Amino acid sequence: DAVREQARRLAAHVRAAEPAPDDVARSLATTRAALEHRAAVVAPDRAALLDGLDALADGRATPAVLEGQAAGEGAPVFVFPGQGSQWAGMAVELLDTAPVFAQRFAECAAALEPFTDWSATDVLRGEPGAPGFERVDVVQPVLFAVMVSLAELWRAHGVEPAAVLGHSQGEIAAACVAGALSLDDAARVVALRSRAIRKLAGLGGMVSVAEPVAAVRERLTRWDERISVAAVNGPGSVVASGDPEALDELIADCERSGVRARRVPVDYASHSAHVERIEHELLDLLAPIAPRSADVPFCSTVTGTVLDTAGLDAAYWYRNLRHTVEFEQATRTLLAAGHRVFVEVSPHPVVTTGVQETIEDSGLPAAALGTLRRDEGGPGRFLLALADARNHGARVDWDLLFAGTGARAVELPTYPFQRQRYWPRPGGTGGDVTTAGLAAPEHPLLGAAVELAQGGGLVATARWSLHTHPWLADHAVAGTVVVPGAALVEAVVRAGDELGCGRIEELTLHAPVLLPERGALQVQIEVGAPDDTGRRPVALHTRPADANA
Repeated sequence: DAVREQARRLAAHVRAAEPAPDDVARSLATTRAALEHRAAVVAPDRAALLDGLDALADGRATPAVLEGQAAGEGAPVFVFPGQGSQWAGMAVELLDTAPVFAQRFAECAAALEPFTDWSATDVLRGEPGAPGFERVDVVQPVLFAVMVSLAELWRAHGVEPAAVLGHSQGEIAAACVAGALSLDDAARVVALRSRAIRKLAGLGGMVSVAEPVAAVRERLTRWDERISVAAVNGPGSVVASGDPEALDELIADCERSGVRARRVPVDYASHSAHVERIEHELLDLLAPIAPRSADVPFCSTVTGTVLDTAGLDAAYWYRNLRHTVEFEQATRTLLAAGHRVFVEVSPHPVVTTGVQETIEDSGLPAAALGTLRRDEGGPGRFLLALADARNHGARVDWDLLFAGTGARAVELPTYPFQRQRYWPRPGGTGGDVTTAGLAAPEHPLLGAAVELAQGGGLVATARWSLHTHPWLADHAVAGTVVVPGAALVEAVVRAGDELGCGRIEELTLHAPVLLPERGALQVQIEVGAPDDTGRRPVALHTRPADANA
């Protein structure tokens, strides 16, 4: 409610004072406390900003407005998927508008050049004569370059990874971003390994099965080694790989059981016995790499644990291709280590669903987010991703974002505090005293009052207990609740108000008023007739509500 009210106030302020949108953005990002419930509006100009603020205030969904709840403050986990996030024209807008991305992509393209006969930049731009994404030895290196460059763009905005996690081929990008592999070594691994995979083309395939891994393994027993569990993406998401005919039989078997199964659009069987055909070739091709220990934790999907990256040698990258991708287990490892924000660094989110399934199954408060999306590969989409990460608790260096814009801090509407009564309310009195001919003073310390027929005086009565007046328990001495003198004065003043003389000249306390732990006190306040000077005598008496106590 406060977020929506803040948007409403801010929209009114922008319309009235017409501050520069950049100034508004910087002020919101850098001068306000980052509370749990958050929202962001991404807009290119003042009109779009107002549209977004109005939508947020009204609770209307719009692509330019993102809401979230902080899952934890700090750096996120960078998640790098395997094949499947590619699309024609991905990230080309960033290549033309984001210098940090363009520079890093050019470095990746140069690192890939010794191992390819094509240009990564030409492939990305779809230049005539450049090969397409249908070739595994093209799509994997180009995806690698895009993911590494997107990670650099996140870092340029002050978002550093707390850990990295890669799925299959994505581990190569993860190792590079973590600093475990140099860019040249990572380029060698992704280019030469994907080229070797071409020798497996046409021999196998992969199928996604919406079922827990234990059930899938039980289902696969009838095919022996012809089908393997290729990847465990989440509690109910598994990929199997192997011989094409056996996979057709698997799909039919799943359909009979009412289990969703679909083909993955590849014609080779990674993470199966098929990979053993290129083992020796891979070990020879990747032998020159020199892995090193990284400062950023690297959670392996080969083992499901955090590894010392000095061991990411040629043999590791063969196992990465041959063994099951333990993506779910690696995600659980990072959740158990306290990580709460996972950002998929890719052209389109493909493993975010698996991460979110694992989060939900764990019962922990965490979030899985993306970067770019299919047909949304420009700076606006990246800013939405940055805002989404911030909404869920990722730390962003706003000074880097606003550097060079000239934006400055300006006065904005203050926090819209939500008005809510927190004082305990006294219990009911059990009836309307006015029906008995008494007045109701409407004060928590007095229950009823009656003016005396003779003498012009008044008697006010009340019943005090810890049940009806729980705040009195805050005033205890040696474990005994003592009604504070201020409360006695307040009660006497209110009784005097009934006669138009609510001012005390002197009040002497003869004995403390002790409130019993159980039960109640009966209270009487007697206000006498006025003397010649107009003063009235007053007396306050208490006794246990049970007169025999």
